[in-house]
Parts: sequence; C-alpha cells; structure tokens
Amino acid sequence: MKTKLALLSAALAASLVAAPAFAKTFKWSSASDIPTLDIHSQNNALGNGVHASIYESLVYYNSTTFKPEGQLAISWSQVSPTQMRFVLRPGVKFSDGSPLTADDVVYSIMRAMAKTSNYAVYTQGIDKAVKVNDTTVDLIMKGPNPVLLNQLTELRIMSKAWAEKNKSVEPKDIRTKDESYAHRNAMGTGPFMVKEWQPDQKLVLVKNPLWWGWANAKTNVTEIIYTPIKSEATRVAALLSGELDFVLDPSLQDLGRIRSGANLKVIDGVENRTIFFGMDQHRDELPGSNIKGKNPLKDQRVRMALYQGIDIASINRVTMRGLSQPTGALVAPQVTGWTKGVDKRFAYDPEAAKKLLADAGYPQGFEVDFACPNNRYINDEEICQAVTAMWAKIGVKAKLRTLPLVTYFPMIQRYEASIYMLGWGVPTFDALYSLQSLTRSVGAGGDGNYNVGRYSNPRMDALVERTKKETDLKLRTELLTEALQLSNDTVSHLPLHNQIIPWAMKKNVDVVHRADNRLDWRLIVVK
Repeated sequence: MKTKLALLSAALAASLVAAPAFAKTFKWSSASDIPTLDIHSQNNALGNGVHASIYESLVYYNSTTFKPEGQLAISWSQVSPTQMRFVLRPGVKFSDGSPLTADDVVYSIMRAMAKTSNYAVYTQGIDKAVKVNDTTVDLIMKGPNPVLLNQLTELRIMSKAWAEKNKSVEPKDIRTKDESYAHRNAMGTGPFMVKEWQPDQKLVLVKNPLWWGWANAKTNVTEIIYTPIKSEATRVAALLSGELDFVLDPSLQDLGRIRSGANLKVIDGVENRTIFFGMDQHRDELPGSNIKGKNPLKDQRVRMALYQGIDIASINRVTMRGLSQPTGALVAPQVTGWTKGVDKRFAYDPEAAKKLLADAGYPQGFEVDFACPNNRYINDEEICQAVTAMWAKIGVKAKLRTLPLVTYFPMIQRYEASIYMLGWGVPTFDALYSLQSLTRSVGAGGDGNYNVGRYSNPRMDALVERTKKETDLKLRTELLTEALQLSNDTVSHLPLHNQIIPWAMKKNVDVVHRADNRLDWRLIVVK
C-alpha cells in the first residue's frame, strides 16, 4: 500500500508532467527572511504573505476589490449579533491528503488565541469557535464585531491532527529560542508546499497538486524560490543579471536604471503601512541613559521635542528620494478612521524642540538607546542614521544600534529598546487594528501586543474598547478618528511616513500590486 507521501509525490510529478510548456519557476527576493513558518507565532507582514501561499483562511481579500471573499468558507451568515456561521468548502484537502474539517477550523481559531500567539489581535472579540457539524463552524462573539471578516483574512487554518502529531499544538513563542516542528515545517491547504527552508538562505515552495483552486487559478508557477538578500546592491544586481524574476524592495537609487532596462519594469503603489518611532514610557529609568532615576520619555514635552527635531521633508527628499508620504497619523489614508486633520504633522522646529527639552529639565539634552531594524523597511537603517544626526542638533544623543529582523522583533517585544522603529500595516483596513495593538494598554486578547513602549492612557483604552463593539458605523468611524487624534495630542508615537512600494521585475512577469505589499500567488504569471 502506497504511503501518503508516495501518493503525493506521484500526484505532484503528474501535475508537472501534464503541462511542461506552462511550468514555471518564480525566483524572488527581499532584504529579510520570514521569521517562522508557524502561522500563529509572529505577526510579520512578509511572513504572512508567504504563509498565504501554503495555508488558507476562511476568507481572503480579493486582489482587485480588496473585499473579503470566500476561501475555505463558501458562505457565512449572521445567526445573531454575536454568532456568525461559516459553511466550509467541500472537498478541500491538506497537502498530505487528509480532509479539512470543522475540527481543524475550531482548533486553529483557538490556537490563534493561545498565550504564545501573536495573532490575538485578529481574534479580537471572538469568545470561542464551535463545531456545528463536520462542514459548519460557528464563531461566538463577546459582542457585535463589524470587522470580523477583515480579521479572519489573517487567521489561517492548520491541521489539528498534524499539529498534535508533531507536538506543535501551541504556537512557537517568538520571544524565546525554543522551536517547535511547526516553526520550520508547514502543511496546509494552499496552492504551494514547503520543499525546503534554510533560514536566511533559501525557501523553496512547490506546487500542491491537491489544492482545490487550480481549475480557476491564473498562475502558471509550479516552483517558488525565495532568497533573502540583505544588500540592496546585490539584490538589484541579481535582478539585472536575470538571476531573479522579482524584487519586492528594490533600492530607491537604482529605480531609474531598472525602469530604463529593456527587459525590466517597475510598478508602484502606496502601501497601507506607516513607519514610526515608539518610545519607552513605562520604565522609571532608561537603561544606558545618562539620566539616572528618571525616564525623560515619560514627559510629553520631551516626546514632542523629539518629534519637532525630525526634518521629515529632508528624509522624504534625501533618504527616500520622494518615495514616501510624510504623515502625522498612525495609519495610512486607506484605513477607516483616517482624516486629513489627524494626518497633519507638528512642524519641524529645532529651536522649539530645544526649548521643550529645557522646560522639561534637560537643557543639555540626554543620552538614549535607539534601536532600528536594518533589513525590514525601505531604507530603515538610513532613516535612523539621519534621525540620529537630527536629534544630535537639539542635544539628544541617540545611541543607534541596528539589528536584522529575526533578532530585532523578539528584542523589542521583550521591552528591551528605549526608542524603536516600527512599521505597521493594517490588514483589516480599520484603525482599530492599529489602535488596539499600538496604543491600548498592554493586556489580554491582543491589547497592546505591539505597544512595546507601554504607552497608557485611560481615555485611549476607553475609546478602543468602545470601538470594538460599536455597530453604528458613522459613530464608530468618528470614535476611531478621535482616538487617532488623541494619539497625536499625547505624542504616543512619532509618525514618519507611509511607504510607497515599488516592485521591480522582469517584463515577462505579471503580478497584481496590492496595498498590503504581498503577492497574490494565485495570479502570478511568468511568460
């Protein structure tokens, strides 16, 4: 009797032989590697986009309309204001041949709510998942939730039996070095399977012949090879030489050369991701600072001084070469709650910044730890270097340290940075996602899960809690805007800009640019 692996290998071989003229390899790169293959461990945009090629969710965004549409669910209905029923797609199989059932969905939703999960923000408002029958699942809510479908686009489904067999029942805790099987291995229902992952070197995915959606998929790709390349020059050189088909984050200084290349093209789009700095507003004394017994960052005047010491126009012009949208808000314009009013920045004013520092009791400035990633966001290290020089002019001596993505994010989540850079995309396209994660006091259920500066404001907490359950959409939007303005008024963070994302590729590659800066694997065509 043939094993499942043998049957799978035979099916894969047959699928590749069936249409050799159309079988294509898609080779792509960006600066950093994914942090894990565990779909509930680290809420990281690059990782989420790759996970979506292997695992699937009940619903997923349409790449044209960006409205949630059925993926593993074929229909859903509101049984009551606090009960949503989902009917599963029939005939769906995991890549090992086992059928998708309601047990897998219930298990995965509850796994995303585990203490070691970084996906609790997507389960916001969910009390529990309940099996109705093998093909039907109910989500029971703590109260009405107007953005539930948006949240579900990021809650991918794992096989319960596979997780139990491989001792991966709970997500890997990204803050520790402990590993589980699901950290380095994956088994989902999506169009591709993991063939090989060598962290920081190469990830190879191959076609999953058992995927339910091949009949309607536009892609002709049967193999995906992802190579993380930290060096901008090396990434671009690989694209120019033909070694790569696609670069997610080409260097800004090379865009002109790429655009003029006979066999290359660039497509641009505004990402719904805002880059900002957070500040430790919790400790009574900052580690490594020359100020003892006090934390300057607790003083709003100091935070405002840091804000007004940043010349955002210079960063836009010099560092970003015009490819950024300077902002005063924590969210991008595509996000519900954003207005032109909350987007208005405080003026760049070094003299006002110096006065604020003096008024706060720091006429000579102070020393402070400053941590940034060096391979996550567009020109992240260069931005931080520029800001370090700007702050030096107002007397703040920022001691810059830069780290790669895989060590940077666990570090800041352990609250080990005084000032840190973060880029926050909004998969739900709703400001609650940002406000709950970044400005809500740290608590359970995703509250403050990336509030690593531990900002805390009772009014903000009340606004976040109210918007979680408010069903009057007009009033809810007004509450989100009020909360965003409160963030500005209290200088909870130092917003910089919204990223403008250029994708560089060979002319024979067709992709759909998305505001969440991820590829839709179902639509990639290599001619």
